[in-house]
Amino acid sequence: MATMVRGIGKNKQEQAVARLWKEHMRADFPARLRGEELAGVDVVLLDTYIAGYVSTWLGNRGSLDEGRRQILCDCIADLDRVLPLLTEAQEVRYYEQLRELAVLASEDAP
Repeated sequence: MATMVRGIGKNKQEQAVARLWKEHMRADFPARLRGEELAGVDVVLLDTYIAGYVSTWLGNRGSLDEGRRQILCDCIADLDRVLPLLTEAQEVRYYEQLRELAVLASEDAP
């Protein structure tokens, strides 16, 4: 699990997730990736799973139970396999932002 959140505090973590979530909700899904599977990962489902867990995290005031947190960490691992295979700048931005959201929501801030 990444260590990006350690030291920023819970309030800043929640603000960062809320800001990134708004940006993500406004972003267009990369059209070329609809129905695609990369590195054995359905990229639409990956986006959907992460969005669901981030939404849950926001609704639970910045927390996930251990089971959801583990699945989100598995999604981050999937992103790490998918990101190097993306070639279009918009696709890379979209999935890098999705990864940042997933990392922030998967970690407990002090």
